[in-house]
Amino acid sequence: MGAVGRLTTSDGVRLVYQDTGGEGIPLVMLHGWGQTQEMFRHQARGLAPARRVVTLDFRGHGRSAKPRHGYRVARFAADVRDLADHLGLDRFDALGWSMGTSVWWSFFDQYGTGRVRRFVAVDQPAAVAAVPWMSVEEQQQSGAVFDVAGLLALAAELAGPRGEQARYEFVRGMFSGSPDPALLSFVAGQIASTPAYAGVPLLFDHCTQDWRDVLPRIDVPTLVIGCDGSHVHPRSQRYVADRIPGARLHVFPASVANSHFPFLENPPAFNDVVGTFLSSTQN
Repeated sequence: MGAVGRLTTSDGVRLVYQDTGGEGIPLVMLHGWGQTQEMFRHQARGLAPARRVVTLDFRGHGRSAKPRHGYRVARFAADVRDLADHLGLDRFDALGWSMGTSVWWSFFDQYGTGRVRRFVAVDQPAAVAAVPWMSVEEQQQSGAVFDVAGLLALAAELAGPRGEQARYEFVRGMFSGSPDPALLSFVAGQIASTPAYAGVPLLFDHCTQDWRDVLPRIDVPTLVIGCDGSHVHPRSQRYVADRIPGARLHVFPASVANSHFPFLENPPAFNDVVGTFLSSTQN
């Protein structure tokens, strides 16, 4: 994918990143819960060398260290700031997929958007867990995947003796129809790198966040990407795009990509949409 680098975060954790070293505005891409930067292997190849692409294994994921602390979205956002500081990135484009989008939302909430030129949000609900004070309409708009009882049950499964099987079932639920066996195996293999002591508290923190109040304060050109075949309903992506001033929306039809992983399932189509947006001179 690119040159492998390492940095130590402000709280002493060693993280592994990759940097293609291309020209122009860098694109920093953040993966989802339990996954790794290998999710973006086709983008590092497909968008470079014309574009510099930087990817990161979050703490507790992939080849990064797996300490016993810091499994909160807010800490992950601080880690991303540490990465940008480490690489001297004063201006960059940002892409997040799934939980990686939430990490960017936390980054914007804490540190603002001053360093970000353009933003791509891929298939992430504004709130993952349906809390009791949300109306039914709000739950649908926000894209809630679980109710609180369902989230607690999943966390218990992931932390228990059925953890390995529960992880596989969780991944399988992100594909519609009959997925390519090799692709399913790859995604399931990547998630195995995150131990339960890291993944379970992180999943709980991630799913209980509500980012709806952050969306109207995102003041950079934004592209929201959804997928008809994803377990994340496209109407939630329409809601996200409607809440971010001036945001564009692109929903892949099931004939193009049929899962939560359009960048893996159909890299040329995904790269074309993202590359066109990042190269555009219009908001």
